[in-house]
Amino acid sequence: MTPSLHDSVTELKGVGKAAGEQLEALGIHSVYDLLMSFPYRHEDFRLKDLTETPHNERVTIEGRVESEPTILFLGKNRSRLQVRLLAGRHLVKAVFFNQHYLKARMTLGTVVTVTGKWDRGRQLINVSNFHDGPKTEQSDFEPVYSLKSVMHQKTFRRFMRSALDYTEGKHEESLPNDTLVAYRIPAISEALEMVHFPKSPEDVKQARRRFVYEELLVFQLKMQGIKKARKETELGVVVDYDLEKVKVFIESLPFELTNAQKRVVNELCVELKSTVRMNRLLQGDVGSGKTVVAAIAIYASITAGFQGALMAPTEILAEQHAATLAEWLEPFNVTVAFLSGSTKAKARVSLLERLESGEIDLLIGTHALIQPDVVFKNPGLVITDEQHRFGVEQRRVLRDKGLNPNVLFMTATPIPRTLAITVFGEMDVSVLDELPAGRKEIETHWLKEESILPVLQKMEKELRAGRQAYVICPLIEESDKLDVQNAVDVHSQLTQHFKGQFNVGLMHGRLHSDEKDAIMREFSEGDIHVLVSTTVVEVGVNVPNATFMLIYDAGRFGLSQLHQLRGRVGRGADQSYCVLLADPKTDEGKERMQTMTETNDGFVLAEKDLELRGAGDFFGKKQSGMPEFKIADLVHDFRALDTARKDAEKLLNSTYFWEADEYKILRQQLEASGALGNERID
Repeated sequence: MTPSLHDSVTELKGVGKAAGEQLEALGIHSVYDLLMSFPYRHEDFRLKDLTETPHNERVTIEGRVESEPTILFLGKNRSRLQVRLLAGRHLVKAVFFNQHYLKARMTLGTVVTVTGKWDRGRQLINVSNFHDGPKTEQSDFEPVYSLKSVMHQKTFRRFMRSALDYTEGKHEESLPNDTLVAYRIPAISEALEMVHFPKSPEDVKQARRRFVYEELLVFQLKMQGIKKARKETELGVVVDYDLEKVKVFIESLPFELTNAQKRVVNELCVELKSTVRMNRLLQGDVGSGKTVVAAIAIYASITAGFQGALMAPTEILAEQHAATLAEWLEPFNVTVAFLSGSTKAKARVSLLERLESGEIDLLIGTHALIQPDVVFKNPGLVITDEQHRFGVEQRRVLRDKGLNPNVLFMTATPIPRTLAITVFGEMDVSVLDELPAGRKEIETHWLKEESILPVLQKMEKELRAGRQAYVICPLIEESDKLDVQNAVDVHSQLTQHFKGQFNVGLMHGRLHSDEKDAIMREFSEGDIHVLVSTTVVEVGVNVPNATFMLIYDAGRFGLSQLHQLRGRVGRGADQSYCVLLADPKTDEGKERMQTMTETNDGFVLAEKDLELRGAGDFFGKKQSGMPEFKIADLVHDFRALDTARKDAEKLLNSTYFWEADEYKILRQQLEASGALGNERID
């Protein structure tokens, strides 16, 4: 039988039934699976001169045993083995924890190789890796794989060697020769040898460059394939709006549009008039004016005889949108209606009849908009606010309430470009990166917990001036495991502190949605002066009179979340303040707090947050929608991602890609993904 990459791993020399089951437990079934199991790091075993090795650095030395090994047993299954080694001119102590069995392999005069952390002052190495014999018998670089304690690294490396020998000459190249030459990256067979059995750090670097680019190119082909298929097959409704009416509407607004708003409005209007269905993400920082952009697009659609829909994640945010849009649009004979789960049955029946007859021009509401009995006569534009708060299925149902209406998703969470072109790669992306003129920057201060008294004095000064404050806590109630402030205790303390002067409210995630809405409404109307809350304070809720925010244990939040919280203040004409109480112990924690005090730019903070925390934590692991990459890292490999995106666009639009043999494997991967069949790739 001719060896194949798709053969079972049990075909490899030395891989019996038991080893095959162990590999299966790691998700490795075929020879190809094994070869594509990349190491997550490489150990450097090059010999170093101890004279030049800094304290606490990892080092490998070759030494002769100069003393009888001694063992000290420290209790159940714990031991300390110590021996003296002569390495060049250095007589050093080598210490092994819980490896007393190595004593028999270190007789006087034998040569061994050890790796570990170098304690320069005590002339001691805490050994983490031991090798019988001189260094010449050990590789300079060894890959380390994620094996979940299923098997030993040495065994896995032996199987990997067997796999490379078994498939020698059988690897089909997925990248054309021109690409390999242009980007100076190795061919597949060479890259596999270099990543699994490198001879130098340069080998690892070059192999990784090849696999990162290939992985990101395949991913971007899928994402761009989805976008291309949509534009070719999903014809949207053509919104032939009345330009003069739209201009009059814009002139009626009580403020001048920013340059960013003008740019995005133009992008949306061009797309509304085209036959290609809009599938666009509008992201803008807190206060950048997404709502007015949405209003202009909705009005343009209505002037062409279509209806609009806007869905928000919470009732209070939906009500706020309804009030604002009605104020702007009703003078232009636009009928605005509001629908939520709490709409009374009789009123609901009447509203739905008017919607289906076309009497209602714009329907605003919560997830109630996606109920089966909500039928539009002629929907032209569907907008979802804070789109990441809805599931994909919820958004799809609203989107499909008509014959391919145009779709606009909005978010106030600034998403770094790295993630935007990845997570939303099949969408077009518009960005509002400018705040309206006259908006004052929020003053942000970072203080230690013991500074709470002057903070409360500053808060009281704002309250006495007739303004309001938020106080954010990470927990609802006291925790045995976490030494952090909780909302219930803080509410009790502040109620006592401001007794007879100011009303203090409490809001958290355990309250029913009706209770949360009622509390938020009281705060919006000024009946509650200080709102103590966990992070459930709604994104987008507009209380212009709130000018002060205190965030307890701010070090427990990521930069993006802190920025979202801070955005609850600074929404009016008065100067606003945000105080971060935190005592971070790590350099990263201190850097986060310092960064918050230095900038109010959500996009700058989002990039920094991504850099500090990584992609998986940016949105939260459960709902990030982030693709799993074997070797690529979206933060550090952003340039490769951008290159792969541009290359994918060119390839999909070239006839040569669809016909040439050298692109056969890439085409097969693209077709197998279902991207051209208009399925989402997550």
